[in-house]
This record gives sequence, C-alpha cells and structure tokens, in this order.
Amino acid sequence: MANNGRPGAIRKNKKGPTTGTGGHGRKALEGKGPTPKAEDRPYHKAYKSKQLAERSAAKRSGGGARSAGARSGPKGRATEEVVTGRNSVVEALRAGIPAKALHVAIRIEMDDRVKESLKIAAERGIPLLETGKPELDRMTDDAVHQGLVLQIPPYEYQDAYDLAEETVEGWKKGHIANAPLFVALDGITDPRNLGAIIRSVSAFSGHGVIVPERRSVGVTAAAWKTSAGAAVRVPVARASNLNNALKQFKDMGVFVLGLDGDGDVSLPDLTLATEPVCIVVGSEGKGLSRLVRENCDQIVSIPIDSAMESLNASMAVGISLYEVSRQRSAK
Repeated sequence: MANNGRPGAIRKNKKGPTTGTGGHGRKALEGKGPTPKAEDRPYHKAYKSKQLAERSAAKRSGGGARSAGARSGPKGRATEEVVTGRNSVVEALRAGIPAKALHVAIRIEMDDRVKESLKIAAERGIPLLETGKPELDRMTDDAVHQGLVLQIPPYEYQDAYDLAEETVEGWKKGHIANAPLFVALDGITDPRNLGAIIRSVSAFSGHGVIVPERRSVGVTAAAWKTSAGAAVRVPVARASNLNNALKQFKDMGVFVLGLDGDGDVSLPDLTLATEPVCIVVGSEGKGLSRLVRENCDQIVSIPIDSAMESLNASMAVGISLYEVSRQRSAK
C-alpha cells in the first residue's frame, strides 16, 4: 500500500525545469520612473502649500477682469474669461461688453451695483444664473468676486491675410470708399492700449487692427471696455507671424509705415497717407522689433516739442490716424 505522506504535502523534484510565468509578470519587475517632486504629489504637504500660495496670489490681485486664455481646461480647451467684483461687473455691463451669462450668488446682499447689474443684464437678454459660492470660487480661482461673476465669450478673430485681401478687393471694386487703413501692433501687451487703438481706428474710418498670436495682447474684457463699444465695429485680426503678414500686405499694394521717434520721415511730411497703408506701432519700452522695422516701407516719427516727453502707443496711433485722415480729406 502506497504511503501518501502528510495530507497536502507535495514532494518536489529537484531535477528538471520549473514552471514559470511565461513573461506575464515582466511588468511587475519594471521600475515606475523617477519620483515626482513633492509639490507635484497631490497628497504631499508641499503640494497643498503650493496650491495655497497660488490662491493667495489670486486673491491679492483683487476683482476685475481675469483673462483665462492662457489656462487650459479639460482636454486642453481654453477656459473663458470672466469679470469679477461688483464695480467691475457693472462697469462692463454699462460699456456694452458682450456677455454670455451673469452669475449671481445665492442670497446675495443687494446694493445699487447689484440692482443695476441685474437691470442691465435683463434689458440685454443676458441669462441670469443663481450660483452657489463654491462654484463662484471655482470659476474665479478664489479671486474676490463679491457674489457677481460675468462670463465673457471668447473673441472671434479674423485672419489677418483674409481681412486685408477682402478690404483691398472691396476698395478696388468701389465697394469701400476709403483706401485700406490698418493698424498692426508689435509687442503691445496692455489691453487698455488695444482698446484705445480700436477706438481711434473706428473714429478715423480704419478697417482693422492686426495683432500677433504670441506675446501680444488680445481682445479681453478690459480692451472691450476701453474701446467704448468700438470693438463691435472694428474687426481685430490675428497673424500667426506678424512679419510674414506685413510682407503679404506689401504684396497686395499696402504700404507699411512704422512709428518710431527716430524715423526718417516726419508725420506732417508723409506722402503715402492717401495710399493703402498699415501703421505699425511697437511697445512703449522697446519700440519696433528689428525684423518689423526692416519690413517697413518708411519709419515715421511724430514731432514733439520736448525731448523729455514721449507718447504711449495708443496716443501715437491716434495722432497718426488723424494726420492720415486729414490728408485724405484734403485730397
């Protein structure tokens, strides 16, 4: 009779191959890569400290317009811009800034600013949404909102080449009375400058403003407000590369004029005012970039009485547009 030994005991054969996993356990042996930094690990106290620091910085910035175009939402989509705070919201509504919705905190304490905001929003048909404080905090990244948040839809930019082509063709066919007149911005980052320039372009019958896609201001709530509604009438177009856009303008017969204090032509002596022109203005600190300057047909300076004084971008554009308009009217 065979002896089975202890129940459950298995007698191993020391010779011959043993059974393996067939490679199925290979991933378990692989490393998980370098350890993330402490501030990037959600459950580490350094991560929470970083989040608190970012929120504190947002709170210190106070109310007003917050451009969220640089932040990405789910799946890389850019989040919308919002205007926060009672003063900022009511001023934005007074200026006629396009709005998608007005979010009002539940059981908000009413004052004159809130009442006027609700009245204007109702008259303009802007949806009024009663929203809890946690959701308002999330929408504003915990910035000060005082129970009012105005959602601004993203601005729909035209293509710079398409805008110039349509304008030039319309002028040649007699559909547009005045010769094409554009203003291009080189390194302008202040939205109030953009808004003021849009307003000047509208006042002097310009046909559009050109902004680069990168390192440049866009049409934000602050720009809308400064333009005093002119952004509705004047198209703002984007150029993926400003220098290439200026070369295309020149190929269409548009003269490119750069504004600079050391220009070789004084504004009153400008002879190209009656031709299709694109006026290029640089930032107040750096002026025109080297490549943009090289692509200009002329560099124009505005004579001023004192060498100690200087003009900001929007003022320089306004004066230049006035002179162009004056010469065109005289002709």
